[in-house]
Amino acid sequence: MKVAVWDTYVKKEDGKIMHFDILVPDDLTDKEIVFSLVNKYLDTKDFKTNKITTNECQLCHVEQATDEIVLSIEKTGYFIIEMENCG
Repeated sequence: MKVAVWDTYVKKEDGKIMHFDILVPDDLTDKEIVFSLVNKYLDTKDFKTNKITTNECQLCHVEQATDEIVLSIEKTGYFIIEMENCG
């Protein structure tokens, strides 16, 4: 499976910037759907964040998914790679 990698930055309520990638099927090109999946992920966090816009979440590249990524996408619709301030 090929996945689209969306590079995402979100400001947290404490002022820190979260940085993570959301991976979705490469044929998912509707930004609003991607943003809704980002918000679904953010709802799992114990803190509040700013609203997602195209300035904070942009398509970066397409790559081949690993088995772990494919399983997550089949279950939830997305896979997250947390990089900075995601806790």
